[in-house]
Amino acid sequence: MNKGDLINTVADAAGISKADATTAVDTVFNSIEKSLKSGDKAAFVGFGTFSTSVRQAREGRNPATGATIQIPEKTVVKFKAGKALTESVN
Repeated sequence: MNKGDLINTVADAAGISKADATTAVDTVFNSIEKSLKSGDKAAFVGFGTFSTSVRQAREGRNPATGATIQIPEKTVVKFKAGKALTESVN
């Protein structure tokens, strides 16, 4: 499923236009993004939790040349599936 499929599903299930469904889906995604940017978690009981973690700077190697390079620190997004979601796919 991609974003377009999700918009179509929301529009059909809620009986709203695709434009309204697009606004709703974009609002949800933007809200999750805003929460993560501010350092908070986005937790949805039964579905899962989005959080961030800092990946420390480290040394790496260029596979083509073998040269050592510095990989900078960065913030990464994590998702941990909730119990209900995990059980529903198994």
